[in-house]
Amino acid sequence: MVNLYHKGDCDLRPWGSWAVLDCAEDYCVKRITINPHGMISLQLHHYRKELWVIVEGSGIVTLDSESFAVQKCDIIEITPNTKHRIANKSDTPIVLIEIQTGDKLDEDDIVRFEDIYGRI
Repeated sequence: MVNLYHKGDCDLRPWGSWAVLDCAEDYCVKRITINPHGMISLQLHHYRKELWVIVEGSGIVTLDSESFAVQKCDIIEITPNTKHRIANKSDTPIVLIEIQTGDKLDEDDIVRFEDIYGRI
C-alpha cells in the first residue's frame, strides 16, 4: 500500500480546492469544494475506490455513461476504473467529503478524459 497524502495537505484547482482532513496507510479523507459553475475533469483511478458524501450544495454526478442529480446527504460510491466527475451548475459551492481507500493513494492515479480547464 502507498499513501502519499498527509494530514493538512491542500491544493487549489481551477474548479475549487481540496484539503486532507485525515489519513493513514490505507485511507485518505478529503474535504473538496467545487466552486459555483465549476466541474472536475472526467477521470478515473486505477488503484483507489472513492466514497463521496455531499455535505453542502447540489450538482450533477457522472459515473461512466450515467449522469444524475445529487444534493446534501447523498452518497456516491466510485469503484476503480469508473469514469466519474461532479459538476456544479448552481451559484453556491458544493462541499463533499471524499474517502479514498486502495493500494495507491496519490494524485498521480488520475487519468483524465475531458477537462474544461485544458488539463489533458
